[in-house]
Amino acid sequence: MKHIKYLLVALLTSTLLFNCGEDKKKEGKKEQIKLSTKEEAPKKTDANVAEIVITGDDVMKFDKKEIKVKAGQKVKLTLRHKGKMAANIMGHNVVILNKGVNLAAFAGKAATARDTEYIPAGSESDVIAHTKMIGGGQTTTVEFNAPATGIYDFLCSFPGHYALMKGKFIVE
Repeated sequence: MKHIKYLLVALLTSTLLFNCGEDKKKEGKKEQIKLSTKEEAPKKTDANVAEIVITGDDVMKFDKKEIKVKAGQKVKLTLRHKGKMAANIMGHNVVILNKGVNLAAFAGKAATARDTEYIPAGSESDVIAHTKMIGGGQTTTVEFNAPATGIYDFLCSFPGHYALMKGKFIVE
């Protein structure tokens, strides 16, 4: 009687092992198929377009302090906010200033311009380009033509952020 119990337990265990192993093989095949269907043709990129991605976070940092492009080149600048806080609490944008614009003075005026997403009214001549103000998990893109050769400042114009969230936009 004991032998029959051991034999049944061994038979049942081996059946389960073989069936589970077969499922794993099938799952592995499914994963291979899934991976091959996800492969897409490579995206064609235009050599005349500088595609720049910059990220900001909830600790007021950009991942780039320097952006380089060529004079006259079309620029596609994408800002990704990888934080979690809302735009009214920890909003970010990227503002590229013209030469000669005082960064601190611009940021001071921007701090009071909540209704215009912290871009001061009447400052059109101070700004080359800017993204929209976004919150955690959001992305925004702006396209523009790079200005003349030179070094320009960029910043986040949300109140107080410019002290940490700034860098150089270098046009070669």
